Amino acid sequence: MRLRIKDLREDHDLSQETVAQALGIPRATYCNYENGRRNIPNALLCDLADFYHTSVDYLLGRTDDSAPPVA
Repeated sequence: MRLRIKDLREDHDLSQETVAQALGIPRATYCNYENGRRNIPNALLCDLADFYHTSVDYLLGRTDDSAPPVA
């Protein structure tokens, strides 16, 4: 499965270090998530969706609608 986190990071002109710091994880760990070498824990996936103001489904490629879910 190809996640959209690298594309989103690049679209926002952010470095891996910046995103990793925002999530409170080491850059190397984030790099492994971005490159598919490690699975992202569910809680961190939710944090990423919040960070990018989108849905987990969008991050996972289950939808092409990047709008955040309406509560």
